[in-house]
Amino acid sequence: MLISEEHILSYDGTFDGFLTAVFQVFEFKLKTVSFQRPESVQESLFGNTIEIVTDLEKADRVWKGIKSKTSARGSYRLYSSFLSEQSGIEIVLLDYMQQAFKSTVPIDSDFSNATVLKLSQIAKSVGREKHRMEAFVRFRLTNDGIYFATVEPDFDVLPLISKHFKSRYADQKWIIYDLKRGYGLYYDLEKVEIMQLALPDGFDATKTNRDYFTASELEFQTLWQDYFVSTNIKSRKNLKLHVQHVPKRYWKYLSEKLR
Repeated sequence: MLISEEHILSYDGTFDGFLTAVFQVFEFKLKTVSFQRPESVQESLFGNTIEIVTDLEKADRVWKGIKSKTSARGSYRLYSSFLSEQSGIEIVLLDYMQQAFKSTVPIDSDFSNATVLKLSQIAKSVGREKHRMEAFVRFRLTNDGIYFATVEPDFDVLPLISKHFKSRYADQKWIIYDLKRGYGLYYDLEKVEIMQLALPDGFDATKTNRDYFTASELEFQTLWQDYFVSTNIKSRKNLKLHVQHVPKRYWKYLSEKLR
């Protein structure tokens, strides 16, 4: 391996890929590193770029190691922070992991530690988005008999909401599709799988088109919209409070708002 001032670890953007890169850092005792995902690859004149091939065995060794050095809350915080997709989050996570491996006691509750505090704050933001997705996802019944929902979360929270929807909607097939990231979750009454869709040209996720959705779904949406209007007391309307609880960026996918 070439010796360089900086080692640029180019990985596939997955959590397992990141953990494989971390394994490389420890195995070769790399000092100065940076990380590159596929969407942010840049040529470097001075750095030594290392292509990381995701290795599930190496990733699992790193993950088991960090879980042995931190609490369940700490490891969950680390994973959810990775899903924030924030620029440079890998360096923060690496710093946390290096400190955790060196420490003789768990560090995840030491909020005087700047890295621990930062990950805690990021994880809280991701957690809020997770709970909003669980509350604001709206399914529509397709002509294929599958309940379909589209989302565009700020963070990559689909892996965090999978368990909730599998438990809550165990008796129906469903898809939750992240339009921003181009992948979704598909539940087939037994298991949840990652999937990708080739959406039709001109498909508008905010419209309940008869070409894709059942007539009963259109009727249900009309009933739901009528109920929403009839229960709304205009004299008590507090738009500021409403937006605080239901931010406008979610409205285009809420059936009660599509009127």
